[in-house]
Amino acid sequence: MRVSLHRALLTYGGGLVLHTAASGRVAGLDTLYLRLDDGETIAVGEVRLNITYLNDLDADDVLAETVAVVEALDFGADPAALLADLPAAFRAASAPVRMLIDGALHDRAAKRAGLPLVRYLGAPAAAGLARATNQTLFVSTDEVFLAQAEAYVARGFRDLKVRIGAGDIAEDLRRVGLLRARFGAALKIAADANGAWSEDAARAGLDALAPYGLAYVEQPVPPGDWAALDRLARVSPVPLMLDESVKDFDDVARIAEAGNGLMAHLKLVKLGGIAPAVEAARRLAAAGVPFMIGQMNEGGLATAAALHAALATGPRFAELYGADGLTNDPASGLSYAEGRVAAPDAPGFGLNFDANATHLIKEFS
Repeated sequence: MRVSLHRALLTYGGGLVLHTAASGRVAGLDTLYLRLDDGETIAVGEVRLNITYLNDLDADDVLAETVAVVEALDFGADPAALLADLPAAFRAASAPVRMLIDGALHDRAAKRAGLPLVRYLGAPAAAGLARATNQTLFVSTDEVFLAQAEAYVARGFRDLKVRIGAGDIAEDLRRVGLLRARFGAALKIAADANGAWSEDAARAGLDALAPYGLAYVEQPVPPGDWAALDRLARVSPVPLMLDESVKDFDDVARIAEAGNGLMAHLKLVKLGGIAPAVEAARRLAAAGVPFMIGQMNEGGLATAAALHAALATGPRFAELYGADGLTNDPASGLSYAEGRVAAPDAPGFGLNFDANATHLIKEFS
């Protein structure tokens, strides 16, 4: 078994600039890959490193931790057995490290079984490999904002999420109003404040946004104050979705048991991979809580992992735009068209990985 870590900085074309209230401007996606090659099957996992604004973890610290954990694991063992009985070194690792390893193990296990990952996860053989997804409109000038919206709608995307909270609420309202005026009620619009508001500002902002008929507002206040979230959920005229507040199973359980209408945005990089995301989704579904399977802006393999998890769990919402428009992704095969993202009907994630398009960090003997 040849085990190696690779790194690449992924960038978008078309003038797309990532900019949210939480992240500020982001130049590219600092991405880490774990490649497993047993001579017959090559499996790869992916995780994005430069998301300190989400998890407070420094990219170089995550890389150093990854090296230590990978050195402690026996990847020559059966991947299904490893996933069923996770080693202590894996269980003690941070969520990004677990996502990286979990993804590579799932890709390998599904490839060894000769199945697309969604079917390996238990979906019926007739299950398709495409799913409708939203697209995000980042903080930008009005000209860029509307041009990007026009481009998405022209490609069949009718579900757009507007990043808000980076400036004055009046600016946010104006931009949402521009979308409604241009595209009418046929467009599904949501907004994401990335925890930028205080509770009082959130009350005012939600009331002001209500006339625009939003599908939801995501993370109106910072994570941690569950009492404030409960108060907002009970009075908000707009459905509320939590993202940064959903870091682990304790948070998922709290939302499942609250009964206050809060929805949950599940991300593999927060929960630690495909297996815990699927488990969390099934817990929320059993409690009747609507949820979204989504992602950060990420490359093709991480997007494919989230796509397969979404196809296996049937969320009400999906946020799978992460790889759309990348110009130098070493993982190819995903396609975006008619408002949907599709993976190839092939074993595992179904993507091709070009290690030559990355920088080799370390090879393990």
